[in-house]
Amino acid sequence: MKIYYRISNNSEKKERLSNATKEHCLENFLYEFDRNDNDIIVIADNVSEKKLKDFIYAQQKKNLSIEETTFGNTRSFKYVLDKACQLENLDETIYFAEDDYLYLLGSDQTLKEGLEKADYVSLYDHPDKYQDGLNPYVKDGGEKTKVILTRSSHWKFTNSSTMTFSSRVKTLKADYKIWKKCLIDTYPYDFKAFQDLRRRGRKLITPIPSLSTHAEPNFLAPLIDWSQV
Repeated sequence: MKIYYRISNNSEKKERLSNATKEHCLENFLYEFDRNDNDIIVIADNVSEKKLKDFIYAQQKKNLSIEETTFGNTRSFKYVLDKACQLENLDETIYFAEDDYLYLLGSDQTLKEGLEKADYVSLYDHPDKYQDGLNPYVKDGGEKTKVILTRSSHWKFTNSSTMTFSSRVKTLKADYKIWKKCLIDTYPYDFKAFQDLRRRGRKLITPIPSLSTHAEPNFLAPLIDWSQV
């Protein structure tokens, strides 16, 4: 699997769990995904804090490389999307990761299982799928879906996710125009992208319960004490 991990200390200032520092999120991510069969590219975008930069470079090893860029949120995602679409192995698994997520044990293997069942996989069971008013496809506390089972997890088909997700090179290349159309502002239009992909017939799944969460306290994946991760 080829992983593009985008990290910046100049991104939008959002409230985070106290344990979810940039350093801890990267450390937690590497604990789950630093495997011999994974190639990790850390995109240090506009990283100006010496402490954070030193921490990032301290992680460098054979299967982890670092690139410094100055793109900003949307352009840095387009950069890694373009890099993924240039890969020759069309069946290569791609994981786009952001710097404000936490992961549970088994995330790496379970993600790969998910891609055997759907075009796109997110490990984040977003709480907007259980609250009326946050997501237009949610009614009476839930969305219409189907639940399936793989070796390690139950999954549900879902209508949208964030910019932390997995797919394959061939899928990203085929869907490139949809993604590019949603990368025109300071922040990517992730919800619109996944709606356009749904209309194209693409399937997105997330594990239940969640194996990952966004670090914003108001948007934590349900049923897990993420402050202990």
